Amino acid sequence: MKTILIVDDDVNICRITKLYLEKSGFQVATAHDGDAALELFEQIRPDCMVLDLMLPGQDGWSVCRQVRAKSDMPILMLTARGQVEDRIEGLHMGADDYIVKPFDPNELVARVMTVLRRSPVRTESPVRTDIYEIGSLRVDALAHEVTVEGQPVTLPKREYELLLFLVRNQNQVFTREDLIAKIWGWDFDGDDRVVDVYVKRIRQKLKAMTSRSEDWNIRTVWGVGYKFEGAAPC
Repeated sequence: MKTILIVDDDVNICRITKLYLEKSGFQVATAHDGDAALELFEQIRPDCMVLDLMLPGQDGWSVCRQVRAKSDMPILMLTARGQVEDRIEGLHMGADDYIVKPFDPNELVARVMTVLRRSPVRTESPVRTDIYEIGSLRVDALAHEVTVEGQPVTLPKREYELLLFLVRNQNQVFTREDLIAKIWGWDFDGDDRVVDVYVKRIRQKLKAMTSRSEDWNIRTVWGVGYKFEGAAPC
């Protein structure tokens, strides 16, 4: 049974969304402020988070950043702020979808089901890390640093986010559409070939830093998309 964590300071919204999600077969936990949300996240490792932006204490932006540094769990932002720039910022920060209050609980359930279907299968581990070391490549998710053979590699925001996502999901194949949704957001209306351009740039920058045969690879899976291959992260 999938577990959904609802984070909203409105008790009635938590109660109603909990009721609808439980009727749809989900297990549901609720939190009413940012600190409680982060504590519950660590305790139960939910499969999806429904996150309000305007929270007491740590706001939704802060919660999203901290969760995203540790997990690729789907995050659906729930907020009364409907401006386009707020939606775009939320998606860029790592949210998978965005729904504006007031909302139909049935739509929320449908959105949750959709992001869960699109999310890679999660394999739970008793210990999680924010540092990924694959041979000569090292990615520090908290420090936002990438090195090859100990030498720093400068990557712009999008290139870094794309590399980190692939490294976190080693040996899983993602289509261009998957990567667009995760890195650029669902509302991106450009050409999906932008993924090819960014992968090419990342490969060039990383390979320029190594003096030996690579012990990792961003491999093209023809007709499908891309996947990161390498030894298991430390």
